[in-house]
Amino acid sequence: MEQYINPRLNDIQISGIRRFFNMVNQYDDVISLTIGQPDFYTPDHIKQAAVNAIQYNRTTYTPNAGILELRQAIEQYVSEKYGLSYQAEEEIIVTVGASQAIDATLRTILTPGDEVILPGPVYPGYEPLIKLAGATPVYVDTRGQDFKLTAKQLEQSITSKTKAVILPYPSNPTGVSLTESELRGIADVLKKYKLFGLADEIYSELVYTGNHTSIAQFSDVRDHIIVINGISKSHAMTGWRIGFLLAPSWLAKHILKVHQYNVSCPTSISQYAALEALTNGKEDPSFMKEEYKERRDYVMRRLSGMGLDYVVPDGAFYIFPKFPMDGMTSFEKAVQLLEECRLALVPGDAFSTYGEGYMRLSYAYSQDTLKKGLDRLEAFLAD
Repeated sequence: MEQYINPRLNDIQISGIRRFFNMVNQYDDVISLTIGQPDFYTPDHIKQAAVNAIQYNRTTYTPNAGILELRQAIEQYVSEKYGLSYQAEEEIIVTVGASQAIDATLRTILTPGDEVILPGPVYPGYEPLIKLAGATPVYVDTRGQDFKLTAKQLEQSITSKTKAVILPYPSNPTGVSLTESELRGIADVLKKYKLFGLADEIYSELVYTGNHTSIAQFSDVRDHIIVINGISKSHAMTGWRIGFLLAPSWLAKHILKVHQYNVSCPTSISQYAALEALTNGKEDPSFMKEEYKERRDYVMRRLSGMGLDYVVPDGAFYIFPKFPMDGMTSFEKAVQLLEECRLALVPGDAFSTYGEGYMRLSYAYSQDTLKKGLDRLEAFLAD
């Protein structure tokens, strides 16, 4: 019967990150610096809000777009944090994590034959969703631009089939962000060619120099932009699966149709936890961010001491050093690291062909784990 499934699935594989992570589990005594999973616990007051939701029987379906109180909290939150103006009733949708928000958006705006521009190297979760919608991912090589998509590169990549560009900043896997002026240039291109911009800003609260800037702040392209965000990374709530989507009302009402028939609504219990996070827990990310910054600085010092080149990450909790490959692929080198010194880093080619020759190191781990892992890396390179 397999021959009768959707043929588009034949070109889609399990994420390279997950495939390598599953391989790591087959080895003993491994120091893994692979997964982008905060090593902090969800703050207690947020967990208590979830307990209260259960005790007070807030366990029924909610409105498809999410409970109004949470959407109002999101409206206030993005206004205070990023200067964005979205109306809770018509322009905000609460989703099952940022991933489901991305899926619902792409299925709304894409039709077979469309093209979507991606800055490579990039998180591998976008390409499969683009393909499932019948569209084609078009990668732009950002390695020579410190992993930043430029307005010039974007414009040169546009064809008659281009429908959208994905702006995943701060970036996974590189940790880089775009400045306000860089975003302004990209906004001008989106406006000129009437393209959608999907801004995946899930790491917006983990920016180490200044504050995060969203492309949605430019009012003249507001109708072109869909902002994806959530609380997984900012509040150490990956398992709660709450994201949110911001879009102009004319577009949000169509995305809501896809969302409605896909999941009905996010779990009510998690929504009440998220409400607590975005009201009484607005500053919870601050201490986590400071800790990540210390870890980042430590990792950079160690990598520099090993002679490895990297672009300084100014957000998220990843660094993407260039590696001596000795004629190997990134995957082969990662396997060698795993087998010879029991250290796991994600091979760069998991993030498109433009990640070849690099490794992603996540510093969302304790200082002790980072030290042990980097000691092993240093010994491996010295060998």
